[in-house]
Parts: sequence; C-alpha cells; structure tokens
Amino acid sequence: MRIELAALAVRHPAARSGAAPALRPLTLQLAAGELLAVIGPSGAGKTTLLQAAACALRPAQGGLRLDGIDPWTLSRPALQRLRGCLFLAPQVPPLPPRQRVVTAVLAGRLPAMSLAASLRSLFYPSDIPAAHAALERFDLAEKLFERVDRLSGGERQRVGLARALLAPAGLWLVDEPLSSLDPARAQQAITTLVAVARERGVTLLATLHQVDMALAHFPRIVGLRDGALAFDLPAAQVTREHLAALYAQHEHELQGAAPVPDAPPAPPPAAAMHCR
Repeated sequence: MRIELAALAVRHPAARSGAAPALRPLTLQLAAGELLAVIGPSGAGKTTLLQAAACALRPAQGGLRLDGIDPWTLSRPALQRLRGCLFLAPQVPPLPPRQRVVTAVLAGRLPAMSLAASLRSLFYPSDIPAAHAALERFDLAEKLFERVDRLSGGERQRVGLARALLAPAGLWLVDEPLSSLDPARAQQAITTLVAVARERGVTLLATLHQVDMALAHFPRIVGLRDGALAFDLPAAQVTREHLAALYAQHEHELQGAAPVPDAPPAPPPAAAMHCR
C-alpha cells in the first residue's frame, strides 16, 4: 500500500485551544512495499503520525492518501473496508485479559471474516495451526492456549505482533514494538517483522526508540522532533551529527545506540504489493 502525506498537520481532539499541532505540516511518501522507521525523542509526534496514517486521527490541515484514496472523503462503510487493509499495532496491544492467546492472534484475521465467522472463532478457533506458526516466529508457540492475563508484558507485546502475520493487510503501522522486550527478544521480533514484510511486499512504517535497531534493519529513516520533520534519509546516510541534533536535550534516549558511519551507499528499494 502506498502512503502520501501532503503538508499533513494533526491536532489531538483533547488538545487545548491554541495549542501547537502534535504533528506539524509534514510531507512524506512511502512506496508500496517500502520499509521505513521513524525515530525521535519522546513527544516528537511519532505515535501521532501512525494514528494519522491509520485513519484514526482526522487531519487538521493537509491531506492523506492511501493508494491514491483520500480516506476522509469515503462513506463510513468504505472507510471501514479501507481500515481493514491496515494493521495498527499500538505499543500496548489491546488484548482482553481473559482471552486465550490463540484467539487473540487469530483476531488479526477479523477484517477478512464475516460477522458469523468472527463470532464462531471466539469459541472455536478457526485455524489453530496458523496461530501456532505465527507465535512460533516470536518464540511463543508454547503459549498458544494460555490466557492473556497470565503473560508477561513482553509476551503480550509479542502476541500483538504475531497478529500482524495473520492480518489481511498491505500496510503495517507498528508503534514501539520493542519497548517491553529484552535485547535478544527485540532482535528476534524486529528481524521477524522486517523479514515477513519483505517476503509479502507489505509496507512497514514503524516507530522505534532503539536507534541502533532502526539503523540496522530499515533502509530508510525519518527523524521527527517537536512534531516536525528533522530529516528523511537512507539509513546509511544518517550520521552522528544528525542524531545529536535530533536528540539534543534528550541524549539519555540515545543510550546504547550503535556507532553510526558517515555515509556508505544506500540499500536497494523493497518490493511492492497491494492489500487484496
């Protein structure tokens, strides 16, 4: 799925009158199948960008197009169908605590299921092998029939990511997917997400606190600061100077970031596909 932001600005509905937009006018394009990581200090507008791309926040000005379509001109049913082509993974996945993990993972398929099939799946999971395979990619296969409220925070986060592997989506919008994971699990999770997105030609837009992970796994990096675009570069061209300026007065958020080279050649572009 292709994304186009044209001078897009977003205000949160609860923001006080006269407050600066959470996302200032931003122009950005992602080709279908492209992988892009958004970095920046806390409060930079990263989550707001994902919510705007997911059609969850209406633009205050400017425009959003998904595969050339302005979602806010659609009827409500058409907007719901378009949202079914997106997968938004919030930092804290909305998993009902008493739900079984298998049901939580298979919920990723709900946009492609009829109401009757989705209700049946709550009591009789429709494709247990698929849920098992998705969980296995995140080293969680043994938790298939556990209740969600018996999982650790990191396990719940990985269950939320496993949903993406079953979603009928051409666009994954993933917010801080590694925030509750230790370094080994974080490496496994981001490697899996990027590998599967490449295999399927899914467009992946992810926000990451871990700068080293972003630089190592994504060919393109966008830096946001105070709701505005600081840079949009191939990962190989992001220098120490770019990061120092981006995280000025927030240097503690750069702890653990790997050394950044000056400017090697950029990697090749990713493949493309559309949500069917």
